[in-house]
Amino acid sequence: MDISLVILAAGMASRYGAMKQTEGFGPSGETIMDYSIHDALQAGFNKVVFIIRRDFADAFRKNYDEKLQGLAKVEYVYQELSSHVPEDKMPAERIKPWGTGHAILCAADVVKEPFAVINADDFYGKDAFVKAAAFLKGECDAATYAIIGYPLSGTLSDFGSVSRGVCELDDENMLLSIRERTKINRNDGSICFEEDGAIHPLPPDANVSMNFWCFHPSVFGIAARLFSEFLETSSFDIKSEFFIPILADAFIQKEKGRIKVIPTSARWFGVTYKEDAPSVKKSLHELIKQKAYPEQLWANR
Repeated sequence: MDISLVILAAGMASRYGAMKQTEGFGPSGETIMDYSIHDALQAGFNKVVFIIRRDFADAFRKNYDEKLQGLAKVEYVYQELSSHVPEDKMPAERIKPWGTGHAILCAADVVKEPFAVINADDFYGKDAFVKAAAFLKGECDAATYAIIGYPLSGTLSDFGSVSRGVCELDDENMLLSIRERTKINRNDGSICFEEDGAIHPLPPDANVSMNFWCFHPSVFGIAARLFSEFLETSSFDIKSEFFIPILADAFIQKEKGRIKVIPTSARWFGVTYKEDAPSVKKSLHELIKQKAYPEQLWANR
């Protein structure tokens, strides 16, 4: 059975200050994406779709065309401001991409099979890909999607606040809602977020979304309808974005679908800030020392 890994790599990386999607973090210059792709292929994924900006194309092809030849089918999708946007809804001054939900919509022409979606700059761990592949092959259908849930305490940065989608679950581990919490920090031994000038606590074991989703291709029809509605109400706001949780909420509330929250034991880490980079490199080297990965990830390529 074909299953695809869709990698969101068109972001601007404004807080990081560099093109972290193709930055080398492994001992042989491997990107974070390299480890995700490696884990995905071992878990049974057989197609990789990069969603990028057109000006990233040369860097991505240089990195991945030869590397993945014979291992997986590879597609490149360009998330452009004009994609799926009528001319009269395009603000002339807009620069920022339309968001992760729009990115998924841009892949509709090349993804016809169940697929997972991940961020390019997050390390998700082997267990997450194994569980995602099992879901996509055995449970995913037009009425059932999934999200990989990570404990909040393992997703923070030591160098600044983060935003996380905090998952609310029912008794069957199905997603009820995702509430975006901003300015999350450790505060005197606890984890808190700031809203409207007030500080609120969060449980350290709360399941949060790190943008690792599992979808049936039926999601594209939902995305097209919702993005059209979004443009009608929000296209004039140059900072507005069409996020995946908007899709998820509509799938649950309007389509009466179910989204399974799949907890993972995998360790997450990522590079929100430039200062996170040394910690990411250290974490990868520790995993290599533990023989979780070879010293040269693509040594046989």
